[in-house]
Amino acid sequence: MSIVLIIGLVLLVVLVSKGLVVVKQAQVIVIERLGKYNRTLESGLHVIWPVIDKTRQINWRYVKTNLHGQKVVTIKSESKIDLRETVYDFPRQNVITSDNVSIEIDALLYFQITDAVKSVYEINNLPNAIEKLTQTTLRNVIGELELDKTLTSRDTINNKLRAILDEATDKWGVKVNRVELQDINPPQEIKVAMEKQMRAERDRRAKILTAEGEKQSQVLVAEGEKEAKIARAEGEARAKVLVAEAEAKAIENISKAVAKTGTDPAQYLLAVKYINAFQEVVKNNDKTIVVPYESSAMLGSVKSLEKIFKS
Repeated sequence: MSIVLIIGLVLLVVLVSKGLVVVKQAQVIVIERLGKYNRTLESGLHVIWPVIDKTRQINWRYVKTNLHGQKVVTIKSESKIDLRETVYDFPRQNVITSDNVSIEIDALLYFQITDAVKSVYEINNLPNAIEKLTQTTLRNVIGELELDKTLTSRDTINNKLRAILDEATDKWGVKVNRVELQDINPPQEIKVAMEKQMRAERDRRAKILTAEGEKQSQVLVAEGEKEAKIARAEGEARAKVLVAEAEAKAIENISKAVAKTGTDPAQYLLAVKYINAFQEVVKNNDKTIVVPYESSAMLGSVKSLEKIFKS
């Protein structure tokens, strides 16, 4: 009797331990009763029937790094479904661009389970399905772009991949938050060609900048010379105006003085011009004696000047 009681107590303890289920925060458990979906257990303490109720397993993907630094992917069956955002680091894959260049792309996928029931019943192997869908979608998106566009449009590719994957995985109760391309590696010969192209482009830009600098320098020099000529011409014009004004003032003063003596102003001016011209002739002829042709006219002019100065 005591043995039966002990066995009964042991079975009771086992049933109680199996019937009590603790669910952690941000996790859920899908319960099936006699093979049919019954309910979803949220975080907290729950009681189930150990024999009748069973938890539905889900495949989950784990990535670990071995001693050689290589990433090792393992798939395990879990009874608890994690509702937190999960990162899938996919291995490198070869894709071909629209201009027939084969490149290697390393991608990251950030997703989150929003409906645990769908993630269990709508897809057989969720991690494998997400990985294959991401790879095929990535091939389709990259296949529409040329190599140069692929290397310079990561944000566009990421957004396009996220939109397509989010729509496709909605049936599985999964929301794709974002997709990131970690690395894009073209072939070595393409890298060498791109480096040569970049070097040629830098040389071209340097020559253009040098030519533009020389052109600007020439323009500035020409503008400076132009402004200098304009300033010089304005100065000469101003000087001529001042000389003319001075001569006009002198003529006005002389005319007043000539008028007092009764001498013709025209005769005075003619005498001044005559004397100046005679001085130039004498100055340019050091060994030649120059006698005016009309000495009497010159003497008459000198007499006129004498009267004016005396007055």
